[in-house]
Amino acid sequence: MPEQTPSQTVGPFFGHALPYVGGPEVRAPWQPDAIRLHGTVLDGAGSPVPDALLEVWGADESGLPSTERGSLHRDPLGFTGFGRAATSDDGAYTFSTVKPGPTRPGSAPYVVVTVFARGLLHHLLTRAYFADEADANATDPLLRRVEADRRGTLVAAVDGPRSYRLDLRLQGPGETVFLDYGTPR
Repeated sequence: MPEQTPSQTVGPFFGHALPYVGGPEVRAPWQPDAIRLHGTVLDGAGSPVPDALLEVWGADESGLPSTERGSLHRDPLGFTGFGRAATSDDGAYTFSTVKPGPTRPGSAPYVVVTVFARGLLHHLLTRAYFADEADANATDPLLRRVEADRRGTLVAAVDGPRSYRLDLRLQGPGETVFLDYGTPR
């Protein structure tokens, strides 16, 4: 029986076809309920990753998914629940979205973040929780399963009015906790 060949990276090709106009705007930034979720993607040496692509998925303020199902059409009055952004030359990314409500009782508000980057055979999944939700974070089922000294890699710091910063470190000291279909690894 033939053996399967190992996976290989063949890119990245992210900047060519996947980003689209308005992709980072899950909610128009001028809307009064819009928040900024931003940060820097770093490699294992702590250097910025200038060619990563990030996607975010999040619920609305009530904890419900968008009915627009991540549409490529960006209605400036609506909320799509999905966004896609490429990192800049200095590894920075930014999204405008809404701060989600909890998706189920006992969970803290979070946004799912997916990272695609050179050198990755498969995308990485993580969550962005919010530092100003300390009580909810303390009881969140997934956060409670993560070692206490690593939880901070999942919590976006408040760095201004309606602005949250979450740096993503792909490996090495301070590596972000990445998930395997909802399970910390």
